[in-house]
Order: sequence, then structure tokens, then C-alpha cells
Amino acid sequence: MQYEPTLSREALIDFALNKYFARVDAKDMEAVLDCFHDTALFCVQTAFTRHSGKAEIRRMFEDFFGAYETIIHRDFTCTVDEANGRITACFTAELHDESGQVTLLENTNFWRLRPGDDGPRFQEVYVYMSGANVLV
Repeated sequence: MQYEPTLSREALIDFALNKYFARVDAKDMEAVLDCFHDTALFCVQTAFTRHSGKAEIRRMFEDFFGAYETIIHRDFTCTVDEANGRITACFTAELHDESGQVTLLENTNFWRLRPGDDGPRFQEVYVYMSGANVLV
């Protein structure tokens, strides 16, 4: 299903990088979840995993936030489909665990935003990850 687009190119990039990834890196659970519709779908395509709805997405992020002391998403390259409210970002995920181990992943995310009463939110997220799935 296609949704009526409501954000400009710049606003789509801002949503993905500043509203979403900046909050993931800060481990701000409520702000991260506020980026998703209640019925959102979050899929890690390279690991065949699927999280459906905010409760499952919350649990996934709780595990992710608990596994790493520091989470950094950086070096973004974004491609935007403004006419259809979609955005893709290629980036590096740098993850530091409590023992000092660093995991570097080269990922690509595809997002579809859907309008809502409180503004647009992610309806679908598809993640392609270069290494082992850290979003279990």
C-alpha cells in the first residue's frame, strides 16, 4: 500500500538521521519507539528476522541497548524518494561492548513512512547487515 507523502527530502533525511538514529545512539527508548507506527514492521533481511508491532520492536531495542555500552551510527549516504515518502541510508554501525570489543557493520536501511495524526512514522523498516545480526 502506498501512503500520501508528507515530508520533503530534507525532512525525510532529518527524520532518519536526527530523530531516529540520534535517539538510537543515545539509547532513548521512548523517542526511538515514537518513530514507529503501532503496527510497524522491522525486518533484518540478511538474517530472516522480523519484529511486528511496537512491543516486539521495543523488546528488540531493549536487547540491543543492553548488549552495547556505546552505539554509533555514522558516515551516512542517503537516497530519498520524496514523491513516495521513502528513504534509504547506507552507513557504518560502530558498536562497543562492555569488555571493549568493537563491532563494525556496513548496513543499509530502507524505510517507508506513513502519515499519522501525530505526524509521519515508520511503517516498514528493512535492514541489510554486513555481519551477524545484532537486532535479534
